[in-house]
Amino acid sequence: MTVNRRLEARRAEFQQYKKDVKERGKPFYPYAMFHDTVMSLLVVCLIVALAVIWKFTTEHEDPSSSGWLGKLYDEKADPGTTNFVPRPDWYFYFLFYLLRIFKWPDSVILGTVGVPTIALVLLLAFPFLDVRRERRPLRRPVAMVAAVLTVISMGVLTYKGATAKESLGAENLALVPTWAKKQGYASNPQAVAGAKIFAQVGCMQCHTYLGAGTSNVGAPDLSSIGKTSNRGVEGFATYVADPSKFGNSVMPKFADLGQDNLRKLGAFLQASQGPK
Repeated sequence: MTVNRRLEARRAEFQQYKKDVKERGKPFYPYAMFHDTVMSLLVVCLIVALAVIWKFTTEHEDPSSSGWLGKLYDEKADPGTTNFVPRPDWYFYFLFYLLRIFKWPDSVILGTVGVPTIALVLLLAFPFLDVRRERRPLRRPVAMVAAVLTVISMGVLTYKGATAKESLGAENLALVPTWAKKQGYASNPQAVAGAKIFAQVGCMQCHTYLGAGTSNVGAPDLSSIGKTSNRGVEGFATYVADPSKFGNSVMPKFADLGQDNLRKLGAFLQASQGPK
């Protein structure tokens, strides 16, 4: 009986809506949809126009020169950099900061899957949960509070993500003193400096060292590389600069690190004789 009354009430509301539209206004389709389509077309045209201006106001002979809307691109990427900290685009800053709150390994699933999925499900469910015709903000306290809290939380997370300070490989860098102690090269400043470079330039995305890092594409563990390979400091430095000369076409070249940093890396690898 209650269901029938609700259905009848919904039908009465719909009939009243049609009557109001007929007397005082126009239906959403096709009038409002046409306006939205025209506005979307204008936005796309504006984006295309800005892209064309950006492209053709820059000197093609010198792409690094600045046109009306900036450079086509800046300096070439340096794979051997030790000071670049990768950041997501600004609209992912909120998720970026969530990962700083829900840290690996115990709670990272909440930051990457849990919270975003719950928010998306609630967003999709709202139109089905709130079916009232009332749209005045003061008459909808729950919806307004939810909207305000969502805006505030997204704003705060985005700001915190944009201003977060960190150093590349900070977690791996913190392991260097432990490595030096276990391997016995704590008194060798060159080896310690090389260990810091090793921890920061991305080597541990493919290699493991004393249980840390990740083993990818068959890259070996380097905990005892100085004992098993025994190339010497210069030999390791030459190998890391251009592994392809030694038949390794998978490992990237690190010649851009510079000879000084390569020698430090070589000293670190040579001193890695296995835990004492």
